[in-house]
Amino acid sequence: MSLKKFLISRLFLTNLLIAIIILVILISITMWALKSYTHHGEAYALPDLHGLTEQEVKEKIELNKLRYKIIDSAYIESAIAGSVIDQIPKPGFKVKKNRTVFLTINATSPEQVILPKLRDISFRQAQVMIENCGLTIGEISFEPSEFSNLVLNVLIDSTEVTEGEKCIKGTRINLVVGRGYGNETTALPNLIGYTANEAKALLSEALLNMGVIIYDQSFFTEEDSLNATIWRQRPNPKTITNIDVGASIDIWVTTNKLKINEALELEQ
Repeated sequence: MSLKKFLISRLFLTNLLIAIIILVILISITMWALKSYTHHGEAYALPDLHGLTEQEVKEKIELNKLRYKIIDSAYIESAIAGSVIDQIPKPGFKVKKNRTVFLTINATSPEQVILPKLRDISFRQAQVMIENCGLTIGEISFEPSEFSNLVLNVLIDSTEVTEGEKCIKGTRINLVVGRGYGNETTALPNLIGYTANEAKALLSEALLNMGVIIYDQSFFTEEDSLNATIWRQRPNPKTITNIDVGASIDIWVTTNKLKINEALELEQ
C-alpha cells in the first residue's frame, strides 16, 4: 500500500482520532491538576492581625487557611507585650491559601544595648558612638580641664555609668565635657525652619544644649509635635553670633505654615 493510500485509510484516521482525543484528555487533566494545586482564581483578603497575641493569631490564621512566621520583635511601650505590631503582607492584601504571613511582635521588655567606652575620648567620637548603638545625646555640661572637648564623665540622669553597662535602647546619655580654663565660645546655629529633633542634632554639634521648647496653639495630635517647625529662638542668631559652649537655647515651635514662612522671610 502506498503512503498516500495509508494516510487516507480508515485505520490511520481512526488511530489519529484516538490519539487526538487522548492528547486532549491529558491536557485537560494537567490543566485541572495545576489549577487545583495552585488554587487558581482563589484569593482571600488578609485579616488584620495587629494587636493580637500569638495564640489569637494562630486561631485566626488557621481559620483563614494561612500560615505565619515571627521574624522580628521590637519594643513599643503602648502596645501589649507579645502582640503583633506589624505584618507582611499588609491587611486586606489578596493572598492564596497556605500563604505565609510574616509578623513582628512587641517585645516583653525594652531592647537593651551595651554602653560603649565614652570616657577619655573626644566629644565628637562619643557622639558618633552613642548614636551608632541606638542611644541619644542628653545634656552636655562642662568642667574646667586642660583637655578641651574631652569626655570626662558619663551619666544617665544624675547617675554615673561606666563602659559595659546595659541600658535601654534610646536612653539619653548625659556627658560632662572638658573645657579649657579660658572662656570658650561656639557659633550660634540658626534653627529657624528646622524641627526640634533636627535642632537637637545641630545644637549637639555646636556643644550647646536644648533649652525650653515652647509650643503655640496649633498643636492637636502627637504627630503635630513630631512635624512642628521652629519659628523663633532665644538667643537670636541675628544679634548674637557666638555663645559660650554648654549654653541652653530656647525654641518656639509651630505647625502654622504662615508663621513659619514669615519667620523665614525675616531671616533673608
